[in-house]
Amino acid sequence: MEGNLRWVAVTAIAPVAWGTNYYVTHEFLPADRPLYGAAARALPAGLVLLALSRRRPHGSWWGRSAVLGMLNVSIFFVLVFAASQLLPTSVASTVMAVSPLTMMFIAWPLLSERPTPAHIAGAVVGLGGVCLTLLTGVQGTSVPGVLASLAAVLVSSLGHLLAKRWSTGADLLASTAWQLTAGGLFLLPVAAAVEGPPPKLSMPVLLAFAYVALVATALAFTAWFTGLRHLPASTVGLIGLLNPVTGVLLGTAVAGELLTLQQTCGLVLVLTGVVLGRPKRPRRGRRALHQVVDECPARAPS
Repeated sequence: MEGNLRWVAVTAIAPVAWGTNYYVTHEFLPADRPLYGAAARALPAGLVLLALSRRRPHGSWWGRSAVLGMLNVSIFFVLVFAASQLLPTSVASTVMAVSPLTMMFIAWPLLSERPTPAHIAGAVVGLGGVCLTLLTGVQGTSVPGVLASLAAVLVSSLGHLLAKRWSTGADLLASTAWQLTAGGLFLLPVAAAVEGPPPKLSMPVLLAFAYVALVATALAFTAWFTGLRHLPASTVGLIGLLNPVTGVLLGTAVAGELLTLQQTCGLVLVLTGVVLGRPKRPRRGRRALHQVVDECPARAPS
């Protein structure tokens, strides 16, 4: 159980870092070059992890890295940007909060991980908490924006679960580096064709990009894929609900936003959903039986 809690803590680094990314991106990064921004986020992160792992893809991992890079980085980043432009942030974040349920039901046929009633209840409670936290007023919605958000959920959920399925025998740091590097390389020519020459960056913007690449991408993706390797996909999906929680709390602490009673109740519901999906402690009787079996010496056949 202690080992599971350790992996939960490691996994939580990812949504917390992604939650801080909203503030850094909004405050410091240029809003008119989203494709270059996505490439500058993914490619340096991938190259740093590649330098640390010092391993190149081999065999089937050349193709797998390309697929995961497209799903988890290139396509996902573009869809998230489109959603953020077409929808209010609260609406986009609420649509993305269906990700735990999506991961649960895709993991069932793909990984043979059947969602438990506790996981489903946690996802529903957490989604309700996100809605209560973020939907604080009447705001405009856009059908293309909602479709982009839903597509981002599906693409990232499939990409994350494929990364979990293909993780056997692959070095975690190296496989994360390969897909981030591939995703960044796919984005660069698209950015050049759509957005023209890369923009000139000031020192504050460069520092912001460094944070986004190293903390909100390299560290966060490594922590996320570590969790997927050691925990059920349902549990990891629920931990992802800490993303909007971090965004709200950071806005309160740094941007001076007020935390209303409705938002506080929503945050409590989100945390309740995460707790409901935590790894269960094995039953004492079953654990004792396994311990006795392990301690008994093997008897030679007569």
